[in-house]
Amino acid sequence: MTDHACDLVVIGSGPGGYVAAIRAAQLGMKTMIVERDALGGVCLNWGCIPTKALLRTAEVYTNMKHAEEFGLKAEKIGFDIDAVVKRSRNVAGKLSGGIGFLMKKNKITVIEGTARLEKGANAPLVKVKTKSGEDTVKAKHVILATGARARTIPQAGLEPDGKFIWTAKEAMVPDVMPKSLLVIGSGAIGIEFASFYNALGADVTVVEMLDRVLPVEDEEISKHAEKAFKKQGMKILTGAQVQKLDKGKKTVTATVKMKDGKTQNIEAERVVLAVGIVGNTENLGLEAVGAKIDRGHIQVNEWLETGVKGLYAIGDVVGAPWLAHKASHEGVICVEKIAGQKGVHPLNVTNIPGCTYCQPQVASVGLTEAKAKEAGHKVKVGKFPFNGNGKAIALGEPEGLVKTVFDEKTGELLGAHMIGAEVTELIQGYAIARSAELVETDLMHTIFPHPTLSEMMHESVLDAYGRVVHI
Repeated sequence: MTDHACDLVVIGSGPGGYVAAIRAAQLGMKTMIVERDALGGVCLNWGCIPTKALLRTAEVYTNMKHAEEFGLKAEKIGFDIDAVVKRSRNVAGKLSGGIGFLMKKNKITVIEGTARLEKGANAPLVKVKTKSGEDTVKAKHVILATGARARTIPQAGLEPDGKFIWTAKEAMVPDVMPKSLLVIGSGAIGIEFASFYNALGADVTVVEMLDRVLPVEDEEISKHAEKAFKKQGMKILTGAQVQKLDKGKKTVTATVKMKDGKTQNIEAERVVLAVGIVGNTENLGLEAVGAKIDRGHIQVNEWLETGVKGLYAIGDVVGAPWLAHKASHEGVICVEKIAGQKGVHPLNVTNIPGCTYCQPQVASVGLTEAKAKEAGHKVKVGKFPFNGNGKAIALGEPEGLVKTVFDEKTGELLGAHMIGAEVTELIQGYAIARSAELVETDLMHTIFPHPTLSEMMHESVLDAYGRVVHI
């Protein structure tokens, strides 16, 4: 048993927790971090990073199959699923080790163990169950960054079993390459796995309860995505709901209620549940110290304060959007507010870009066209297709769309929405524009390099004001 004292202790070392700890150390705070598993949290170990490694494999494999289109020859194309998974795990391991280096570099003490809160004088005490016993951390400030886990469907027969019915974690390390796959849910997680397995040859069916895939995206982008997915061979069932799963010796049979009320049976070797996530709030002692939980997430104000003196929460555990970069930004805001830094601003959720790394990629920031109109804006909308861009054609990626939404009166960029090659890299340009409160003339007068995909961003802005050049 060891007693520790510090200025700040962070519980959880994901993108929110470790960034908060580093920023605190930079500001001169004596900082500690508690982690019960691997440094980097779900994102680096079982989420963002390893899935992108898998999707990169799928992208390269797809390009190999189309080698002749580029004047190349590639024969006897295939893959080794064990080697594919091994590369993904190695990438995750390398980055997790990098977080350990950053902790040492910033003189942050890492305590391996499971934390719980108890009432304290100025801030909750943190009790950490370690391999050798129980440590106590007395800190002036405590940040909860415990993340989230896959949501399961509270219905008999739909629970993940790790064998036939997978969560995202099992889907990342498959024991076999399934010949057929049923994906329940078409948000970013579901569609990314659907894209990966479809590219490697699985017969993929996606079931979405709402009326379109990627339902948080702009409706036009969703329609474009569904068309692309179907062209790749995916089966897409929208307005449908899985009522039960019956496991056999080698397959699972799903009973799906369709939008017309009829039922359909779908047989697949594996099922992926991708129906959202829920915050890790259990067994933390939140109730004992007086923190409030709402629908599986910790309640906080604009400064990430829980209402309990000295206790804060950031990232997935406080709710949507469940994004690593949102968690990191919240960690910085929280720490800088604690430190009394000048110029700290609350997070504007509409300025957070969202990315889905399927084929084709999808990215967006700000309001959709429909949301902008609902908010009372009279809008101007610009669009530019990938097949009008020289770089996209040269890349062999002529399918896609860039769409921008402006306020007609003020010229404010209300939202931007993209589908196509590398749009997850392009979207940051519009994110900067929104953060800097740029208007249409600022974007029109910006010089975009040629030949690049980014020229489509310029053309989409021009199109909103009747000035498009290349279509």
